[in-house]
Amino acid sequence: MITGDIKSQIDRIWDAFWSGGISNPLEVIEQITYLLFLRRLDDLHTLEENKSARLRKPVAHRVFPEGADPKGRPYNELRWSRFKHSSPAEMYTVVGEHVFPFLRALGGDDSTYAHHMKDARFTIPTPALLAKVVDLLDGVPMEDRDTKGDLYEYMLGKIASAGQNGQFRTPRHIIRLMVELVRPVPTDIMCDPASGTCGFPVAVGEYLRQHHPEIFRDAKLKAHFHHGLFHAFDFDNTMLRIGSMNMLLHGVENPDIRYRDSLAQDHAGEEEKYTLITANSPFAGSLDYETCAKDLLQVVKTKKTELLFLALYLRLLKPGGRAAVIVPDGVLFGSSNAHKTLRQLLVEGQKLDAVISLPGGVFKPYAGVSTAILLFTKTNSGGTDHVWFYDVDADGWSLDDKRSPLLSEDKLGSVLSRHSPVPSRHSREGGNPVLTSEEHAKNNLPDVLARWIQRDGSERKRPRTAQSFCVPKADIAAQGYDLSLNCYKEVVHEEVAHRPPSEILKNLDQLEAEIQRGMKELDGMLK
Repeated sequence: MITGDIKSQIDRIWDAFWSGGISNPLEVIEQITYLLFLRRLDDLHTLEENKSARLRKPVAHRVFPEGADPKGRPYNELRWSRFKHSSPAEMYTVVGEHVFPFLRALGGDDSTYAHHMKDARFTIPTPALLAKVVDLLDGVPMEDRDTKGDLYEYMLGKIASAGQNGQFRTPRHIIRLMVELVRPVPTDIMCDPASGTCGFPVAVGEYLRQHHPEIFRDAKLKAHFHHGLFHAFDFDNTMLRIGSMNMLLHGVENPDIRYRDSLAQDHAGEEEKYTLITANSPFAGSLDYETCAKDLLQVVKTKKTELLFLALYLRLLKPGGRAAVIVPDGVLFGSSNAHKTLRQLLVEGQKLDAVISLPGGVFKPYAGVSTAILLFTKTNSGGTDHVWFYDVDADGWSLDDKRSPLLSEDKLGSVLSRHSPVPSRHSREGGNPVLTSEEHAKNNLPDVLARWIQRDGSERKRPRTAQSFCVPKADIAAQGYDLSLNCYKEVVHEEVAHRPPSEILKNLDQLEAEIQRGMKELDGMLK
């Protein structure tokens, strides 16, 4: 967790961009991404030099080659540790005319990061702004992986708070809840087909670091973690660069992050490659039939992206693979043939595990649409027995455009801080404290996890008037495969005490008398 001092440093960097003439939050984060990448390249080169000095051998892997660039500037002068000491005018020339062309030329490198730098654009308008930003960034500690990751997440949060381009950012506490629900394992192969800033792959990586530290003691598992576990696709190059840097700063060496329109015919051949999918795919969009993969249209004939992405998940998952995905509520109860066909396929052809209804303000300020989390397992042979429903009323944050926290930081999210003063009643994995009833009313997410674990036990006995309950497959089939929670939730109606007519008439007489007295008093005042 980053400190208030580091947050204030980032705030100053952000303010410097805004006062310097760059007001688009995506452009700000993109320019910061380039500069952070340059700083990392210099750190890598320094590590190689230190290794060379210790072993008394030549530098094996030079990030900055010997000699000079095409314009005659020595490559050694393009390093962060060199140009940061230059005058603003000199630094501006070096970075704009030499460093960025060098960045774009790195595309031949095998790493995903270098590949996404090939279109790097330098848009900082003045030498003074560049010098100020470099100086501020140089003062931010980047040695610790947790600090680096939290720092970048804090910056990404500013995209959402700016209310612009927020569609690229799913709330991080919702992402972490979904990852906790699917419980990744070291041998998983995960995919996010609409990755944005790579929030889901980052959360999977952090979960594995916390729950499976053995990964980094096993050479095979470690290689899989860095080179084979993470796959993410998007068709926005800015998002690919930002997502790549997010993964880099969270300590993943070479994830597979590629430019791809996941629904396009070009990628129709890719199927049954992944064991885990976590995603919040684009919805409320539509496609031209000509551009869409024909095998998806065979599953569900529609132009609606939210349905096509669900069909895509089923195609990409291996048998036994799990998915936790966000869908708009319309997917749950839509009456078109495409909606019904897909829901029937999930219930009858695969194993639908859960439908978790989210409150309508989760994606504010940039979207007020109601959504749900679907959890399912690909089996190709059915397996749905009971479907677990949970009605989330509160996620710990206000549901207005401000999205302000309603509780202290240690009581937000789905897994509470172990330092929380709330006494522990139950544990998911060794002592997760429980919120009081008043706190639960503001944050349901820890309860979601606690009840999810019991979905095959005590949850089966809960009445449908409860916040969570299970519904047998037969009941869902009888309702035409409607998956909306309100279709099955029962409402308790309070009994209104019966009063005899004589008592009601007596009260009316008393009310009439009071009105008459009031009228007489008013008439006297007017006279």
